[in-house]
Amino acid sequence: MFKLSEIKELIKLVDQTSVQELEIENEGARLLIRKPGKTEVVNVQTASIPHTYSPVAVTQAPPTTEVSAHVQSAAEPDAAPSRAGLHQIVSPMVGTFYRASSPDAAPFVNTGDRVSEKTVVCILEAMKLMNELEADVRGEIVEVLVENGQLVEFGQPLFLVRPE
Repeated sequence: MFKLSEIKELIKLVDQTSVQELEIENEGARLLIRKPGKTEVVNVQTASIPHTYSPVAVTQAPPTTEVSAHVQSAAEPDAAPSRAGLHQIVSPMVGTFYRASSPDAAPFVNTGDRVSEKTVVCILEAMKLMNELEADVRGEIVEVLVENGQLVEFGQPLFLVRPE
């Protein structure tokens, strides 16, 4: 588990360097810090958090970086009201996410595209093997949740789809 003082120090270090994103895992907890320009959120997730913990706001961040912290139990789904009724296409493995078959090719899908259960939506590279991931639902791509070339976890949401 990360201490609040450790999180504050890491935020300061990231803000003072050219690093845009920092992700650390420690004792079952995951910490993700992103600079402005992407998402300005720090997520701390752990598999088992006693029920006495609650979300913690980081208040002494450098003035150039807006930061908030959120502690979430893995057993609690992240339910955002604006995403109600949307289907998540999740990663079936740990690997690197690619939106296209090659760097100069067009993405498999974009926001607004219609997909069927057999539509290839991305490639996940794991151990030098390229694995095509098909949409497991018919509908419209509402949002792409990860960046091209980003490392993804098992079960991590990759796309939001409005089912038909």
